[in-house]
Amino acid sequence: MTTARDLMSTDVVAVDSADTLEVAARHMRDADVGSLPVIDGEGRVVGIITDRDIVVTALAEGRDPTAVTVGELIDATLITVAPEDSAEEVLAVMKEHQIRRVPVLDGTQLVGMLAQADIARAMSDATVGEFLESVSED
Repeated sequence: MTTARDLMSTDVVAVDSADTLEVAARHMRDADVGSLPVIDGEGRVVGIITDRDIVVTALAEGRDPTAVTVGELIDATLITVAPEDSAEEVLAVMKEHQIRRVPVLDGTQLVGMLAQADIARAMSDATVGEFLESVSED
């Protein structure tokens, strides 16, 4: 059985909720990723910030990326999966919530991120096609 642990990326860079959007954007650039898990002052994952969040929600509204914090932008709803969750369970969660990436937590510990690219590399073309169609629905 393929699990989230088998699919996830483990070299995860996180950003603190108190960091500015500029800091988050630099982390994304340096890690060559489009999203980062957001942690609080105690190291708990509290959300995800995406490059789209920064551009569409902040920059397009004229907000200053050197003044706005990551915590001001993230959605309070956090969807996660566990490392031992099956690939089918992970896909079901991502489809249900129409999300393209999900943090993998072992208890409260961030152990990886699972993105649609990870799924595309590991799953069948039919599974990938169905997944992409379902998370792209309006």
